[in-house]
Amino acid sequence: MARPVGQLGRGARGVRGALAAGAALCAVAAVSAPGTAAADGRPPSYTFDEDAQRVEGALDTTRALRLTPGKTYRSTVPRAGKLYYRLELGARESAYVSATVVPTTGAKVSFKDGYSIAVQDDNGINCSADRARFGSSTSPRPLTAWAARRAGASTLSCKRAGTYYVVVERQSEEASPRDPWDLELRFSMEPALRGPAPSATPTGWPSEPPAPLTGTPKEREGGTGFSAAPRLDQGVWRDRIRPGQTLYYWVPVDWGQQLTAEVELGSATAGGSGGGGRGLGRYVPSALGVSLFNPARGPVDQTQSTYDGRQKKAVIGPLPPVRYENRYAVSDEVSGVRFGGRYYLAVHLSRAVAERFGDGPLGLTLRVRVQGDPGAGGSQSTYDGQPLPVDEFEVVDAAEPVRQEGGGGGTGTGFARGPVMKTVAAGAFTAGTALVLLLVVWTVVARRRAAGGKGAGRAGTDGDPEAGAEAGTESRVGSGR
Repeated sequence: MARPVGQLGRGARGVRGALAAGAALCAVAAVSAPGTAAADGRPPSYTFDEDAQRVEGALDTTRALRLTPGKTYRSTVPRAGKLYYRLELGARESAYVSATVVPTTGAKVSFKDGYSIAVQDDNGINCSADRARFGSSTSPRPLTAWAARRAGASTLSCKRAGTYYVVVERQSEEASPRDPWDLELRFSMEPALRGPAPSATPTGWPSEPPAPLTGTPKEREGGTGFSAAPRLDQGVWRDRIRPGQTLYYWVPVDWGQQLTAEVELGSATAGGSGGGGRGLGRYVPSALGVSLFNPARGPVDQTQSTYDGRQKKAVIGPLPPVRYENRYAVSDEVSGVRFGGRYYLAVHLSRAVAERFGDGPLGLTLRVRVQGDPGAGGSQSTYDGQPLPVDEFEVVDAAEPVRQEGGGGGTGTGFARGPVMKTVAAGAFTAGTALVLLLVVWTVVARRRAAGGKGAGRAGTDGDPEAGAEAGTESRVGSGR
């Protein structure tokens, strides 16, 4: 019997359904890879930790969910009101909670817009508090601050074991947008020392700027979040950045070592939208911003530079050598370098640069120098336990071959195992999995069609919301500048 035109049999419908399912899976694979650029050409969004657990901040301490040491969480910050999260701490370890707030893509922010974070005891007393604001650079970007419960004999308050609370509050002007902002929380734990802790505040360190590093730059693509940051060892590195974008990198700095980082923004392209023009009409204040964060993602130092189309430089350091006793100092640039491990560089190019020099990418040159003998002045082995998360506080040998352009015009290629390549590999794996599933479904449908068989399968999921809030994980990519 002839089949009416336009009507499909079960087998053909199944094949078409399999094709649609496979296409959908491939589409999901294409958009789920973290750190990818938006389709409309805007800078890539902030990449949230793929292992971040989604939680909701409580509006009071009674309902606050407990955070686990070494874990990363994703939440949102409303326009008004405080959010509470709970910590259960012993008497000997120090706890650090960093908060990275990500404004909505394209949001308009003002000088005073920002947020605060505090760790409080169960009597409402601040153990420590910090705040971050957009300041003179009103370009929307991720803001990071931290708060801590520091243990030790020199601590005056918050010394006992018990329940503590993380308090996050957005601070905005009346005319600021009312949409919620995304939030990434990182809970780090530092164990006590095995022996007596040094208590003397450092009095000085070699502060003479070292000679700038020279040589052929190595190519390294920055990540768009802490978890997507690639490693930079000592040397000269090259990248590109778009207006409105923030790029992250991490540098291994061991106990006793000093870090210096120079970030140079290249000149605008002659004859293009940038034009290399000069004068006040093409002058962008606070155009290039460079911030440094320690292994617990605590702010250490920051600097800014203007831009007028000519190359400009922003310098971090030289910082004090990493020592345990630095934590007793008052200034962030000293107290922040209190443990060895991953130190993060965040480089932001103001959105205003696009208005004067076009939205095309500009060149970046990063000169990273790490001085001093590794292990001098302290060692992770003196901890009575493991810091959490372990990898943030470890300094390991370089394991990321890089692509480098040689002086003779040739190009050498190595296999990088950094976050960028992990993202590519994950995307390729996901797309490959989708194609395999497509072929499997197609084969099954064809066999059923040939045998005239029928059947359908389904799968469902169920879960405990409370258990998910306490221990579950969710892989997500957020949007930001």
